[in-house]
Amino acid sequence: MQERPDLTRDELKRFDLTLLQPKQGYRFSLDPLLLCDFCAVSQETSIVDLGTGCGVMALILARMAADAHVTAFEQDAAAVELARQNTLLNGLDGQVVVLHEDVLHLRRHLAVSCCDLVVSNPPYHKQGRGRLNPHAGKLAARHETTAGLADFLAAAKYLVKPSGRICMVHHADRLPELLAEAVAQKLAVLRLRMVHGLPDAPAKVFLVELAKGRNNVNLQIMPPLLVRNDAENYTDELNRILLGK
Repeated sequence: MQERPDLTRDELKRFDLTLLQPKQGYRFSLDPLLLCDFCAVSQETSIVDLGTGCGVMALILARMAADAHVTAFEQDAAAVELARQNTLLNGLDGQVVVLHEDVLHLRRHLAVSCCDLVVSNPPYHKQGRGRLNPHAGKLAARHETTAGLADFLAAAKYLVKPSGRICMVHHADRLPELLAEAVAQKLAVLRLRMVHGLPDAPAKVFLVELAKGRNNVNLQIMPPLLVRNDAENYTDELNRILLGK
């Protein structure tokens, strides 16, 4: 595969993955790695990633669940091309399929209640909120341009089996909205974990697990996940997530 000067080649050594990313466009953060760890996949055989970007979560989950078939949806054409390159680069084209489709239209491709796990790291900001990035790829990744939070939850509910799970990472400011939408869409919230950059800092994002068709579920509020002990050092948990030790 010919190297492109507009891309970087980055390694996720824990998962034996090499990922091509744009130098100037949207680049994945820690958040999808935190979500993959939160999911704790093992026995799943069918996984869907809503909004895969360069394919980072789909590829990590394929490594974590060797028997799973992973379908990754992405609405940005450039990101789709990159995710497909990354799938081939890592020898996972037999396990991961990347589809160029908006979350709003995924019913064209998959049947209802077809998968064990749905994951998503959706855009954090609503349309018209915050500073809009002039780079199209960054804008689509950070701001809701077509589908909103309610649409992502509805798509996940459509796809997941009653025995399956939905796992999502989102900005802390959107937690009240997510909880309200879960009630409206009759999704049970199973687990919730807040993520803090530093021990004395407010939560930046949250990790949440939901399911459909379950009643009388007790919400498990997990201990906070701390990214750093201080400005220089990751916590032991982050080192485990990143390095596997």
